[in-house]
Amino acid sequence: MNIFTTVMSGAPEQLFPLLDKTQQLLIMTDKNIVGLDCIRSFLHGIEKQGIHYTLVDDLPAEPTDTDVYQLIEHLPAQADLVLGIGGGSVLDISKLIAVLYHPDAGADKRTRFDRLLNADNPQHRIPLILVPTTAGTGAEATPNAIIALPDKLTKVGIISPVMLPDYVLLAPAFTTSMPAPIAASTGIDALCHLIECFTACIANPVGDNYAMIGMQKFFMNIEHLIDTPEDLTIRMNLLWASYYGGAAISHSGTHLVHALSYPLGGTYKIPHGLANALLLVPVMKHICAGCTEKLAQVYQLLPSAKPDLPVTEQAQALIDYLEQLVARLKLPTRLNAVGISQEQLPGLAAGAMEVKRLLNHSPVSVTEAEILSIYQSITD
Repeated sequence: MNIFTTVMSGAPEQLFPLLDKTQQLLIMTDKNIVGLDCIRSFLHGIEKQGIHYTLVDDLPAEPTDTDVYQLIEHLPAQADLVLGIGGGSVLDISKLIAVLYHPDAGADKRTRFDRLLNADNPQHRIPLILVPTTAGTGAEATPNAIIALPDKLTKVGIISPVMLPDYVLLAPAFTTSMPAPIAASTGIDALCHLIECFTACIANPVGDNYAMIGMQKFFMNIEHLIDTPEDLTIRMNLLWASYYGGAAISHSGTHLVHALSYPLGGTYKIPHGLANALLLVPVMKHICAGCTEKLAQVYQLLPSAKPDLPVTEQAQALIDYLEQLVARLKLPTRLNAVGISQEQLPGLAAGAMEVKRLLNHSPVSVTEAEILSIYQSITD
């Protein structure tokens, strides 16, 4: 099986020749996506091509292990190609389902999923095509599938190169229906991927290159999206920024923002992009001393950058810009705004401490007390 991804951009109709080769196509999406005019038109086009498919359109946001168990019970018996169309949750589940349909997974998909949750990483899958409808998660470019474990107050990542799809389509027309708050929060999610990978202690030249390209596209376009949401060129650039964020994850890794956001999504179902937007600035403040030069390099990508500033001032100016950006995008900056109180913070801190895979990537080490302090800094 080829684990190298072919990336296409533009019209959805480019997928028709690829889908024409399948006998048992399984399309994975959710209720919000399947009702969109552009998606209905795309599905109608598939039907006109004479391509038969099974549609699963009730995938949940922030999927839990229980959600996946329930999904497995209602899947068709056979599939030879999975097409995932949606945000990060849809794309992650699509990756898992492509693994579970492979003959080597065995007939009992539930048992195979149990093994995946216990670090038995997948080795095979059936063909997989992913089409993101948000410019943020970068899930189409990562070898990860993230599943929430509410009982453990966190999330787990199932990771293997075979989770990378055969094809990705970046179609800006599929992102135009996103409400402004979702477009904003998913955009910040993409930025978190890029800046965390760039500042991670495991950062490397390949991941850094993806991160720098992605951040440049992000900073040059994100605020224009607010004023001209119908501009498909801007949307395409943000889709590329998101894709580069996923590619950076594949070569490096996220750290504290994601580690601290996992309990918010895993326990309280707070949307992932929104959780990351809440944590981006306080985490950058916490790690600044450990990656000042890297943050200064990111600052230099800003359209308003003043390159003559000392390095420490550039790093601080970046943090100031990020704080202003989150405010301009009208995203919440306090945990109280999403229903989290002071009494819940110790549980969040304990949950974040369990995300060792990401904590180990941080440019500065953190204690549970320091994580609690970060949460407290954004709680009234």
